[in-house]
Amino acid sequence: MKTEDNPAKRIEININEKTAQGIYANLQIVTHSPTEFVLDFCQLLPGLPKANVVSRLILSPQHAKALMKTLAANIGRYEQHFGEIKDIQDAHQPQIHFESENKKMPN
Repeated sequence: MKTEDNPAKRIEININEKTAQGIYANLQIVTHSPTEFVLDFCQLLPGLPKANVVSRLILSPQHAKALMKTLAANIGRYEQHFGEIKDIQDAHQPQIHFESENKKMPN
């Protein structure tokens, strides 16, 4: 609520050209601990048995919940305008393992 005692705050957000191009991701993996949520965004190419993590976001639980609310609101507006988004069929999803330089970790 905007009042004289509490004016609305504006944040100027800058984005460089490389970041503005974006990175395509068609697989996401979310893990969490008591203090953070880790969102890994991956590219899974057809016919290949490996997916590469192309971006990782680490968020506080509060920021993760704010992201969830923002996504839900935006998806709702999208579906009102363009129609329902169909769910991805999970029946043929492979088991996913993380691979680091030294070992594999099941997810």
